[in-house]
This record gives sequence, C-alpha cells and structure tokens, in this order.
Amino acid sequence: MQNSSLIDAARDYITGQYQQHPHPELVYHNLEHTQQVVKAAAQIAAHYRLQDEELQAVYVAAWFHDAGYLLGEAPAHEQNGAEEAVRFLQSQQASENIQAMVKGAILATKMPQSPHTLVEQIVCDADLFHLGSKDYADRNKLLRKEVELRIQQDIPAANWLAGNIKFLTDHHYWTDYAKTYTQQQKNENLQKLLKKMEKKSAEAAEAPVVIAPADNAGTPDAELLEKNKKKLKKPDRGVETMFRITSTNHIRLSSMADSKAHIMISVNSIIISFMLTVLVRRIEDYPNMVIPAVIFLATALTTVVFAVLATRPNVTSGTFTKEDISNKNANLLFFGNFYKMKLDEYEWGMRQMMNDADFLYGSMTKDVYHLGVVLAHKYKLLRISYNVFMFGLIISVLAFMIAAIFFPVKA
Repeated sequence: MQNSSLIDAARDYITGQYQQHPHPELVYHNLEHTQQVVKAAAQIAAHYRLQDEELQAVYVAAWFHDAGYLLGEAPAHEQNGAEEAVRFLQSQQASENIQAMVKGAILATKMPQSPHTLVEQIVCDADLFHLGSKDYADRNKLLRKEVELRIQQDIPAANWLAGNIKFLTDHHYWTDYAKTYTQQQKNENLQKLLKKMEKKSAEAAEAPVVIAPADNAGTPDAELLEKNKKKLKKPDRGVETMFRITSTNHIRLSSMADSKAHIMISVNSIIISFMLTVLVRRIEDYPNMVIPAVIFLATALTTVVFAVLATRPNVTSGTFTKEDISNKNANLLFFGNFYKMKLDEYEWGMRQMMNDADFLYGSMTKDVYHLGVVLAHKYKLLRISYNVFMFGLIISVLAFMIAAIFFPVKA
C-alpha cells in the first residue's frame, strides 16, 4: 500500500511544493517534519487493520497536514492544507470517501486536537509523535526558532519552558499504540523540562510574553510548576525494581499456595471416594470401625473445605467513580476494580493515573499490599487445611488401631 500511485503522487506533489515555494522561516514545519509525520503515521497504522481507502487517507493526510504553511498564514494552515489536499485528490480522481477522510484528518490536527475516527486519531498522534521520542529536545528548539522568526522577537527561555510544560501536561495521545509506545519517553521529556524550569524560574517571573508549542499559550505559573513537579516525581530505579520483584514474588507464592491446595483437594477427594465406595459397604462386617471411619471421613472433608476456601476467588464491584480517581482511592492495576467499566472510562482513569506519579506509585503500593493480604489469607486457610489433615490422619490411624486391638470383631 505504501507504493500505491495515489500515495506516491501525494509524496511527489508535496515534495515539489516545498522545493517550489521555499520558506526559510519554516525551520520546523518543513519537508523533514512532514516526512517524519508520514513515517510515524505508517508506524501507527501498521498496528491496525485498516481498509485500503483508510490507509491511503492516513498517508495522504500526513503528507498534506502542514501544506497550509506554504499557502497562507500559520493560524489557518489546517484549513488551507485540507482544501489543498481535496483539490489534489480531485485531480487524482480519488473517491469522495477518501477526500472526506483526508480533510477530516487534517482539520482534526488543529489545536486542541479533536479526532473522531481512527484515521483522524492516527494522523493526530503522528503529528505530535515527537513529544514521546528522544528527538523531542532538538525538534522543540527548531519550533522555538521558527516561532521567533515568525513573530520577529525573542521568547524568554522561562516562558517557553512554561508553555511546553503546560502543553505536554495537557496533551494525550489518542491511539492505544501511541499511548503504549511513547508514554515513558514523554514523561522523561517532561521531567527534563521541569528541571530546566527550576533554573529559569526567576527569569520566567519577569517575562512578559508566553508562547507554547503549536501556538498554544501557557502561563509560567509557580503553582503549575509545583503541580507538575509533584506529578512527575520519580523514584529511582531501585524502587521500581523493588515493586517489580515484590509483585513477582507475591504472584509466585500465590501460585505455590494454589498448587498446595490442589494437592490437598486431590488427595482427600480420593480418600473420600475410597471410604464411601469400599469401607462403607463393609461396615456391617466391621462395626468396630465405624468411629475411626467417621473420623477419617470428617478429616478428609474438612481438609478439602479449607483447601477450596484457600483457592476460592472473591468477587469485587468491578467499578470505580471519578470521585475515586480524584481521591486516588481506585487501584486500576487490579482487574476486579474495573472489569465492569466501559473502555473509554477506564482509559480516562488510566490517563489520570499515568499523568500523576504519586497516584501511579500509590496504586502500585496498594496492589502489592492487597496481594500480600490475599496471600496471607490463602496461607492461613492452607495451614488450617494441612493441620487438620495431619492431626486428623494421626487420630484416624490411632482410632483404627485401637478399634482393631481392643474391640476386635467376634467371629
């Protein structure tokens, strides 16, 4: 599909436009940026099973999404680019469906982004894919330089940093692929900005103008800075390793407990079956064995009951509310807290958690704690099961021996 004639024609057309209409001030929104967006769109689209027309629309929209910078003023570049893309598609005799998808995808990239379809979401995420890449710092410098050239004045570093912090904090990706692939690097990029902001705070307080990425304004607010510092405060690698190892150990111990419980269930089920099918039929011939047999059956049955209780799952509500998220009371890492929720509600909750380090690591702490509580409950019941089996077996054997020695059956 990447080599289809329509996509090749779009590539050649946009490449020619940048060559025929050079704009020296476009150091960021240039052909290189467009090529990077096309590459990102291809990467995201490959994760989904798109129809041929949908895939064509993704590529064409990616090529044309910034073409409006060559045709008019920057604030209207989405509208101009969409109109230019439609004219191009009409000249290529593309279907009206492709025209509509391409136009919608380009217009959806206007800030704040507002995609409604998967095609639009892919193009929007591709346009800002660099926010979650290691090239973010270099691309951000180019964007700042372009904005300064366009407004013909320097932007104070503190103001630019504040705008970027606000932009990255408010921004979220739309596709599941982009969220998974870029979230960690995006948080690292934001953390670096916050560290730089600390050094520039005094300068930012005196700056009169604030410019943010993609022409979005932000305020170098001390409260905002402190809020984001708190959100992205990260523990060192040792703490993350501790969470991982502790969770793994708890899960392994839980699996061991289940295995031990299954052993008790299997062994005692066989004992119960044997007692009911063999000894009970011969009980008339050996009346002295009634009491030992009852003790043995009671031991086996009690052991099975406690072993089953140790492995029996608990049913939780499966829902959480926005109030739970606001109060950081919901543990979204445990399926029992969200299995009844709709996908969009769960995604919203996860975004809130991922954007708040305290909430995230608090949830991990709760998850480890509750795993430990469940584990303790399992082993408590399992210990009772083993104790009943051990002592019951001893008592039963002694009872059989006493019955056989002191109360023999008379011939």
